[in-house]
Amino acid sequence: MHVIDWRKGWQSGLKSAWELAKVIFPITLLVQIIQYTPIMDWLTQGLAPFMSWIGLSGEAAIPLVLGHVLNLYAAIGAILTLDLTVKQVFIIAMMLSFSHNIFVESAICKRVGVSTWIVVSVRLGLALLSAFLIHLCWHGGSQLAAFGVIKPQSAKPEGWTEILLSALAIAAKGVFTLVLIVLPLMMMIQILKDLRVLDWFAGKLTPLLRPFGIAPEGAITLTSGLFAGLMFGAGLIIQQAEEKNFSKRDITLIFIFLAACHAVIEDTLVFVPLGIPVLYLLIIRILVAILLTFFIAQFWSERSVHRVTTTQK
Repeated sequence: MHVIDWRKGWQSGLKSAWELAKVIFPITLLVQIIQYTPIMDWLTQGLAPFMSWIGLSGEAAIPLVLGHVLNLYAAIGAILTLDLTVKQVFIIAMMLSFSHNIFVESAICKRVGVSTWIVVSVRLGLALLSAFLIHLCWHGGSQLAAFGVIKPQSAKPEGWTEILLSALAIAAKGVFTLVLIVLPLMMMIQILKDLRVLDWFAGKLTPLLRPFGIAPEGAITLTSGLFAGLMFGAGLIIQQAEEKNFSKRDITLIFIFLAACHAVIEDTLVFVPLGIPVLYLLIIRILVAILLTFFIAQFWSERSVHRVTTTQK
């Protein structure tokens, strides 16, 4: 009979939530403040001349910047204020699917011992390449996008006091939301571990990892990021990195895959009300993740003898 260690699951959840809060709160607070400063205008104006290369207008830089430094929901709020075609919204959605919330999620990657520049390069590279290819190859989607029932963002705060209070509230809300998700998630993971369900699942997924040369222990880590995302799945990812002692090659390949394709359910469904072909969005992300990881795995055939440990703060 299997014994479920509730206490261990609770402790793992609290530890993971604390580690993530130390990353998410300050970054969210800083970025929320920056978006009300001239820095955000400088970023969008600086990007505007390059927008035509990927089929976007200069104003489309606004949701791109917000999506990269904040999240998909901030980007969608900006999209609602613009007159964009279905093709333009699809390009933005594809780019942000690859490289949204890049500061927080890159910090999480570094936390488990993966080089930040590798993850950032992969995500930004895929975003730019996909946008250019869609602009070049897709000749449809010229009609204006219809945004369904999504409502625009509320009024912006005025004055530095309101801005600071709003930023603190949003950062605190983000951490609180994270705790509400991570605690039950880690409890559930502990139950699945105690019942040997994770071992069974890892065994089923192992054959799919074999072409990449990734150790079987990476199955749960990959699944966590694939469905829960890099941020909400980070608790389990960090825990697995500590417990499984992955090789540098394994953890890097896992994160290269997740850099291209993570949180497939949320990051796909969030764009449904925008009237774009989300099925193609999902298929492209999965195929790119598989092909890119497989290609890199072939050139990195020798597994590093060095084992990674999570960065201690």
